[in-house]
Amino acid sequence: MWALIVERLWYFATHLPREMHNARQQWISGLTDGSWAASSLRRLILSEVNLSARQNLRLIQTLMQVLPLLGLLGTVWGMVQVFEMLTVFGTGNARLMASGISRATIPTMAGLVAALSGLYFSVSLRVRAKRKLEELGDELSTRTEFDV
Repeated sequence: MWALIVERLWYFATHLPREMHNARQQWISGLTDGSWAASSLRRLILSEVNLSARQNLRLIQTLMQVLPLLGLLGTVWGMVQVFEMLTVFGTGNARLMASGISRATIPTMAGLVAALSGLYFSVSLRVRAKRKLEELGDELSTRTEFDV
């Protein structure tokens, strides 16, 4: 998840400005008198930039939802091991049982920490993509052949 977040941050810092510049140049070079052709070109340009900007954002959100579940799976696995120790050593050793339970809760905490730490960046990246696309859309809709 963090590799995808870093990749998206890198993309927004370096590649997206270049893509937006190329989109502006494509818009200026393809501008015609026909409103239908200009509208189609605008939609095409915005769709291409939208696909590029939103790449991997859904995967990051999915990983954020799956990580706590994987942590719970680790906890269940740890509790099964605690119960196996109880069958071998009995219920008389409370210290052994407490240490096993505390070790069983670590995967849940790790899953939650990983998911919550990615939440800020996921929302931030999604908002940034939306803002940049709106900015480009406004710029392309206000620019006409007289601006060239």
